[in-house]
Amino acid sequence: MKILAEFGRDELAKVYVAQLREQELSTKNNKRYLVEFVESVQPPLPRDKKWVLIVSSMFGCPVQCKMCDAGGDFSGCLTTREILSQIDYMVHRRFPKGKPATSKFKIQFARMGEPSLNPAVLEALEQLPRFYDTSTLHISVSSVAPHTKTTKRFFDRLLQIKNRYYTQGRFQLQFSLHTSDEKKRDELIPGKKWSFKEIRAYGKRFYQPENGDKKITLNFAPIQGYPIDVKKLSTFFTPECFLIKLTPVNPTVRSKEGGLLSVIDPNNFTSANKLLTEFQKNGYEVILSIGVLEENQIGSNCGQFIQRALDIDKRPEKSYELERYAYD
Repeated sequence: MKILAEFGRDELAKVYVAQLREQELSTKNNKRYLVEFVESVQPPLPRDKKWVLIVSSMFGCPVQCKMCDAGGDFSGCLTTREILSQIDYMVHRRFPKGKPATSKFKIQFARMGEPSLNPAVLEALEQLPRFYDTSTLHISVSSVAPHTKTTKRFFDRLLQIKNRYYTQGRFQLQFSLHTSDEKKRDELIPGKKWSFKEIRAYGKRFYQPENGDKKITLNFAPIQGYPIDVKKLSTFFTPECFLIKLTPVNPTVRSKEGGLLSVIDPNNFTSANKLLTEFQKNGYEVILSIGVLEENQIGSNCGQFIQRALDIDKRPEKSYELERYAYD
């Protein structure tokens, strides 16, 4: 691994850009096999209480979600070793002995790539308990629920791994939906995906409260023009099995290019009140996830932003104040 750049500050979040393979492996299309990965704290909690790592599972992503900067520049899947190398680098940078001194050590598979399209993610999940204290190790896997034979096998095995290694609420599974309109969902997330019925069926299999499991998270970044009908969603997803996460649309290059306007204003928390209240009235537990605004400048909250934002002409205004960096 060769670290090419890092952005941010230790007290909040750091984003690392790394080259994992030699350039000559991709001379045909001149790819450089770059990934981004993140370490962060979540104020007001200090690092010794909670430390979060966000890792990539692919070079780019084939899904091409309308708001994500990782889409449209896919160069293949990472190996298990390449996934673990991101974690190893961040751990040893903070904790030279390789043992994170924190009450909650959370690893999120959510930076670049769709995890369910890379079986190496499963191998990494099986290996992590060998290296880290399982009493503090927590995992989060975020997916758009692609519909392929490969992903069916992935999710079946994921359930087995969760039951074997990550009981007692130490595994968080998230499906990103963003809208209740399945046609509009196709606009935001191209390609064949699980229907709401299929997500519901798998969620009921996955969530096992007798093992202390966390509910399945349904993630919504509400966008103007993309409806969220809470009553419709409640016909598919029961509050006993699913919870809701609401977050602003990240100010990415692609969201700017696509004209996506966030319903939730990160400068005004009350902008989420109407939707939050409606979900709560229908019995849902709701997480309003609005991070520190400085994360927008750092670029720690969206996949592959830095590589795309280095083009000064594409940088969204008032966000991601990054220095131009040449990958030499």
